[in-house]
Amino acid sequence: MATDISLEEIRFFETKQDALPLYEALREAILTTCSPVEIQVKKTQISFVNRHLFGAVSFTPVRKAKERPSPYITVTFGLSHQVGSPRIDASVEAYPHRFTHHLIIGSADEIDDELLHWMKEAADFAAAKR
Repeated sequence: MATDISLEEIRFFETKQDALPLYEALREAILTTCSPVEIQVKKTQISFVNRHLFGAVSFTPVRKAKERPSPYITVTFGLSHQVGSPRIDASVEAYPHRFTHHLIIGSADEIDDELLHWMKEAADFAAAKR
């Protein structure tokens, strides 16, 4: 399980350093809520993985530019059902009974019980997949 933030994670935010504190707050909350978690840094996203990928952070522009806060991160998670919440910016049924959800957060206050419930549910869903 990852605990200290890696140089790879920090480098991911090289061009958007103002968003790093948002990621750090979310990362800490996910590590506390969804343990065990492996963090994988890719070119376009940072993935949260247990048995399978269950969530990610990216800069995917799921809102029009004028509607995105500055700074922001896009949080992605997968569930067996579609979440009906105005917080969700986009969702798609990627496979039958597998919905990918995207939402943008622009402040640490948005890393709340509701978001962490979805992340925990996504982690449990991913861990139970074959």
